[in-house]
Amino acid sequence: MNDAKTARTYNQNHVPRKYSSGRRRVSVYIAWSYPAEANRDPTELDNRFSTMTEVRRVFWPAYEAPQWADPRRFQQGIAGSLELFFWAWVKFQQVVGEATGHVVPVFQRVDQAGFSLPLDERVLSDTDTLLLFGLDHLVTEQVATPEEIESVRAFLEREGTCLIIGPHHDVGRSESSTERDMEYHHHGDALVPRQQRFGGYTRSLMNGLGIPIDNRWGLRPAVLHGPSKPDRIAPLTVMRDLDTRGWLTGVTNFNFHMHLPHYAVTSEDGRAVHVLAKQPIDSSKPHPFTNAGNTELNALVWVPPSGERAGDVLVVDSTVFSTLFGSDESLERFWKNIARGK
Repeated sequence: MNDAKTARTYNQNHVPRKYSSGRRRVSVYIAWSYPAEANRDPTELDNRFSTMTEVRRVFWPAYEAPQWADPRRFQQGIAGSLELFFWAWVKFQQVVGEATGHVVPVFQRVDQAGFSLPLDERVLSDTDTLLLFGLDHLVTEQVATPEEIESVRAFLEREGTCLIIGPHHDVGRSESSTERDMEYHHHGDALVPRQQRFGGYTRSLMNGLGIPIDNRWGLRPAVLHGPSKPDRIAPLTVMRDLDTRGWLTGVTNFNFHMHLPHYAVTSEDGRAVHVLAKQPIDSSKPHPFTNAGNTELNALVWVPPSGERAGDVLVVDSTVFSTLFGSDESLERFWKNIARGK
C-alpha cells in the first residue's frame, strides 16, 4: 500500500481544478464528523466503529505487521479503524486520477483537526462528479442544513453534473432484540454490533432534494464457491435495458462486503427512478428481508435528470469504492465509467 511516488501532505487547503472538456473533476465528501466518530465510547456496544484493537483481534493475523499493530505507527483506538477507510480509498483515487488527469480530493464534513466544511461551493464549484459517502452514525446527528441542500440543488442544475450518494447500512432498526440478533447472525461480521445505523446526513439530503430512496438493512451478498478459485461475490442482476447511460457497461459485479444496504424506492413513479442493478442475497441464514420473500437487494439506483435538475443521481454503497474487501477488473471498470461520465 505504501508505494506513493510523491510525498504526502496534510493541513493544506484545496487548490481548485480548472475545467477542461472531456476531463471530469471527481471529488469525495465524507459526511461524518471524524471527532464525533473517533470519540465514541468504546465501552458502548452499539452504533460505533470498531477500535483498531478489535479489528486486529477479529482478523488476526492480517493486521499484526508493525504498520498496523505498532502504536507508535498506527492509532489503536476507533481512529485507527477510520484511517483504514482512507487507505482503502487510495486505489479508487488513483484509478480515477489516471482516467481524468485530475487529482481526486477527499473532503470531510468535520475532519481530524476539527475543521468544519459544510457542503458548499468550496467543494462543489470545481466538481463535476461528487461522491457523497454516508458513513455517519445516526447518533452523531449529522443533518444537511437548508443551505447545504440548496447548494447541492444548484450543483445539480449544471449540465453534466453527477451526484453519487451512498448511505451505508441500517442494522438493528427494529426494537426487537430477537430480530436484531437474526440480522447479526445473517451478516456474520463480528465487528458490527446488533445496532449500527448510518446515514443521517445523506438521508436528510435526499429528502430535501426529493430523491425517493431509503437505505435499509445490512444484507450479506451471495457468493460463488469454486474448487480452484477463492469464493467471490455473486454477479449482479443488471437491467441493461434501463442503463441507457452505460454506467454498467463492462461491469458484472461489485466487491464483496458482509452487510450491504438495500436501497428501497419509496416512490411508485417508475419513470423517476430506475433500479439498474440488484445483488443476490446469501440465503443460508435467515433475515427478516429474505423471510419476506426477497432474494435480491437494490445495489445501484439511478435517478435521471428531471425538471430543473440537469444532473444525474446515482445511489450506491460507499464500499463499492473501497478495497478493504478487494477489487477486480469489473469494479475498476465501474470506477472508470463514472470517471468518464458514462
